[in-house]
Order: sequence, then C-alpha cells, then structure tokens
Amino acid sequence: ALKGFPGPYSNYVYKTIGVNGLLKLMEGIEDRRAYFLSVVAFAYSEGVKVFYGRVDGEIAYEIRGSKGFGFDPIFIPSGSTRTFAEMDVEEKNRYSHRAQAIRRFCEWLVSKRPSNL
Repeated sequence: ALKGFPGPYSNYVYKTIGVNGLLKLMEGIEDRRAYFLSVVAFAYSEGVKVFYGRVDGEIAYEIRGSKGFGFDPIFIPSGSTRTFAEMDVEEKNRYSHRAQAIRRFCEWLVSKRPSNL
C-alpha cells in the first residue's frame, strides 16, 4: 500500500506516528494491501538456519479492536474480516507471521538430533 513503508522500521514508525499516523498516510489510497514478515535465525555448529513467516492482508480504514499491540488494530489478515486486535490469541496465531516463523523453527529443531546442534 505504501510501497514497502514502513518495512523494517515498523517499530520506529509505530512509536513516532502510531496507528493514527499510518491511517493518515493511507488517506485516499485504495490499494491497502500489506504484509508482515518475521525472521528467526538459529546459529549452531553447522551454520545458520533461517525461518520465515509472512502474513498478507490489508490496512483497515479505521481502528478496530483493543487486543494485541502495535498495528494490530488496523491489520486485517487475508482470509479474515477482523483485525488482529479483534482476535483472541489462538485465532491470531493461526495467521501470525511470528507464529509461522517460530513454528517452522520448532518443527526443524524437533527433527534434529541433539548431537547435531
């Protein structure tokens, strides 16, 4: 929606302009597609293993919900009509980019023999 903005600076943007500031930047923008990307890296004797999680969605037109943190009140994941802030933790984790990355890491870790780490 904003050509990759805020990208890796989402925490800084949240702390400086907040959810309302981002909504202001979105005024008049019809293409509201957005995504969150999380990366988990694990360093061990054989090298570094990287796990990704991505959730696609769109930016809502207004703040909705009171749960969660950050941009949760304005992010609607694809396949839902609710913002992250309107979801309980279990529902949010079905979509969450962070949960995806951690889940992939945990699955990989369980598949490894402890002696290989």
